[in-house]
Amino acid sequence: MSGTAYERVRLVRDNKRPTGSDFIRNIFQGFMELHGDRRFGDDPAVVGGLARLGSLPVTVIAIEKGHTAKERTRRNFGMPQPEGYRKALRLMKQAEKFGRPVVSFVDTAGAYCGIDAEERGQGEAIAENLLEMSTLCVPIISVLIGEGGSGGALALAMADRVWMLENAVYSVISPEGCASILWKDPGKAPEAASSLKMTAEDAKSLGVIDRILSENDMGAQVFYARIRALLTEELRELAKDPELTQNRYNRFRALGTAAVGKAQA
Repeated sequence: MSGTAYERVRLVRDNKRPTGSDFIRNIFQGFMELHGDRRFGDDPAVVGGLARLGSLPVTVIAIEKGHTAKERTRRNFGMPQPEGYRKALRLMKQAEKFGRPVVSFVDTAGAYCGIDAEERGQGEAIAENLLEMSTLCVPIISVLIGEGGSGGALALAMADRVWMLENAVYSVISPEGCASILWKDPGKAPEAASSLKMTAEDAKSLGVIDRILSENDMGAQVFYARIRALLTEELRELAKDPELTQNRYNRFRALGTAAVGKAQA
């Protein structure tokens, strides 16, 4: 694992780091991308479709940043518009209809906050995803592979199992945004990052995530094979759970109770 919280933030923003599409291409077979939200258009920041995990049909969704400057611009630097979240929800509801589990890969600084996104219902789109994912009747696994920024990340991470790569980060706000609000100085981002408890170890200790994934051999086939095996095993176990949606509900309702108990003690 790499250094301080802010050093990890800088690491996961590196354009050489594997993106959601890299994970899809190297873990799944026969990926068929589907486009559009059937309301407004298609959002290149969200990639999703049908694939096979070994012999298991799945729906896979990823927030995609891109690698090159041109690609990152086209993908809006991995900041989804409302139609991106609505496309993801359309695919998840389709997965429920046909009994396919859902796997999502999350890597975003946050949902796009431009005026046009707000005009098209950004907050509503995120809230609707949270509501629908909480009751989805098929297994859901979400993997945070880079940045997990605020509701923009949570909108694809309301899952039965939430995993993080060891250098990924998960937070309610970016360190720069937090520093700008608290100290009117974005230069204090490193201090903010350490206070936000945004590392994988922090998230695991707080019960926000279930597993930390090693980044050994990152990008190599052995790395993707290891994640493929873990996903296959976990989805098989989740498929046996007769109380899947209730347990998912209980999981998220329990978040924060340990911290509250300690504070009261």
